[in-house]
Amino acid sequence: MDLNPRKLRILRAIVDEYILSGAPVGSKVLSQNPSFKLSSATIRNEMADLEDLGYLEQPHTSAGRIPSDKAYRLYVNNMMQRSRLTEDEVKVMSAYCQNKVKGLDAVMRETANVLSSITHYTALVIMPESSANRLRHLQLVPLAEGYALVVVVTDAGVARDAVIHIPADMGADELDRISRMISQRYFNCRMTELGERMTRELNAELLDRGAFLSDLVDTMENAPGANAHRIALSGTNNMLDYPAYSDIDRARQLLAAVEKKDSLYRLLKNAGPFEISVRIGSEMGQDIFSDCSLVTATYRIGSMPVGTMGVARWCPCWTI
Repeated sequence: MDLNPRKLRILRAIVDEYILSGAPVGSKVLSQNPSFKLSSATIRNEMADLEDLGYLEQPHTSAGRIPSDKAYRLYVNNMMQRSRLTEDEVKVMSAYCQNKVKGLDAVMRETANVLSSITHYTALVIMPESSANRLRHLQLVPLAEGYALVVVVTDAGVARDAVIHIPADMGADELDRISRMISQRYFNCRMTELGERMTRELNAELLDRGAFLSDLVDTMENAPGANAHRIALSGTNNMLDYPAYSDIDRARQLLAAVEKKDSLYRLLKNAGPFEISVRIGSEMGQDIFSDCSLVTATYRIGSMPVGTMGVARWCPCWTI
């Protein structure tokens, strides 16, 4: 059975009403809408058909209906209209772009703050993963005797640092020479390949520094933040503004999942190959987020995709 224009109008009205109220929608509510000019009985029959087709669900006997994930998908794909940013939103974005934010982590955090501020939803941004990037510079900085600071900079601007033990007779000049050699020889090498290449190619040149080379490679591959699932998060309190989370236990469970961030990381990483994607309810792939929806976009540095940002609404569908 195809959805005729009347069924589509009723389905859209139900989705709109449920988004606003968070309560099941009955035929009486729709019959009071002057644009329909339909009796409650007619609307009930149409709602029964929509339920048989999988677009509506009835959570309780004799209660109204709520949209299914199938209905939300149809709503997003065929019923929603694109809207333009308001002048105020453009001003907020422009002001942010003109600010001088130091450090990539700060940029990601501010991006999440701006998205949350404009949308009033929860914003999430995956920090660039340095393992997917390419080496731009490595610097060994002497510290106290027997220690040096390893600073690694990638093409994404990601700088990570860690302290390493060095031989007692290794001075600042030798550290600088090794820094320049690695930076020049392995410039633009993928971080995923760097450790293996250094181990294979530098053993002969650093014959008497084998232990140091091994420690350096290990430190670079396991430095704090090298493989961490880092997410900038803003606006988690916004989820409590929606009727669906008047259930305190449900809200508490979701807040706990959000705070752990591992689940959010998997959501963003599984956004798919598309530049922009929308996932609704069961499409999220995790039960805890089954009544949420997520819009994600890939961001790039140059031509290379380095991360994902998203906006989550903690009920299954989006307002227009």
